[in-house]
Amino acid sequence: MNNKKNIVSRRNFISSSAALAIGTTLIGPNIFGRNKLLNSPVPNSKIKGVQIGVITYSFRSMPDQSAEATLQYVLDSGINAIELMGDPAESFAGKPESSLDRRTLWGLMRSKREGTITTADEKRLTEMQEAMDIYNAKVATWRSQVSMDKFKELKKMYNDAGITIYAFKPNAFGKDNTDEEINYGFKAAKALGASHVTLEHPSDDEHTKKLGEMAAKHGIYVAYHGHTQQTPTFWDTALEQSKYNALNLDLGHFVAAGNEAPLEIMKEKHDHIKSMHVKDRQTPEHGQGNVVWGEGDTPLAEALQLMRDNGYSFPATIELEYEIPEGSDAIAEVKKCLAFAKEALEG
Repeated sequence: MNNKKNIVSRRNFISSSAALAIGTTLIGPNIFGRNKLLNSPVPNSKIKGVQIGVITYSFRSMPDQSAEATLQYVLDSGINAIELMGDPAESFAGKPESSLDRRTLWGLMRSKREGTITTADEKRLTEMQEAMDIYNAKVATWRSQVSMDKFKELKKMYNDAGITIYAFKPNAFGKDNTDEEINYGFKAAKALGASHVTLEHPSDDEHTKKLGEMAAKHGIYVAYHGHTQQTPTFWDTALEQSKYNALNLDLGHFVAAGNEAPLEIMKEKHDHIKSMHVKDRQTPEHGQGNVVWGEGDTPLAEALQLMRDNGYSFPATIELEYEIPEGSDAIAEVKKCLAFAKEALEG
């Protein structure tokens, strides 16, 4: 694999994405209507039978993280289906707010893992972790009592604007979460109209068995995401445990892990893939970097064409992880990724 094999060239990627960004008819005439709530076009990012979506994590750099602002980012990007992160939905539903600076907390945790933390910062880390434990307990109580009405209201707001929610990713399915929180996560996903929830694979067979059994009771799939620990057999135990255990394959991370023939995992597991993250990453030999689409080693164009040609029904979820260029923003970069996908699928 190398970027010479990409069917969509870097030159075509730049030209087509620039056209989309300035509002030409790259997505085609007669696709855009007007949504009922916002003065924005209603997008259609299903191209040649392949649903292109976006995970709202892609907009993490944008200033407003509310459900309403997130909806506008999605519309402005030209996307009509999403994997929704937990924070916008839960904030909309009234989740208790936290005064903790999570970026500082994560930075201190990283310093501790790397062995570079000072004595003063270690004390600060302990204090912040204790505060986070107290906050998490408050959230757990809220989740056990909250009505689903606000989640249904959010679904209607998004649907009226032309956006469907196919996956939900709250931080509610970990080994440290209570059973009430896990049940809450499934109920909220159903209220939002999602077919599945996504979470990082816990690397714990007992927990995937538990989640699969709980998912079956709610009729919602659990799609496990992976990073560079992904292998062709990474999900096999979970899949054997429950028909409601599934894959949230990340093709870029799969390549960065050094796995060969990434298209084969799609062919072998397509019946179990509920959604697939698409990004361009390099192989270990080339540095494993997250790069602009078309510059790395991930066969993105070929993967999208495989979905098109075989009628795979799972969405391809844009996950923006490369560094946003100066003068641009997340919306503009997601548009470029969508343009890349369109060129690949119409090629």
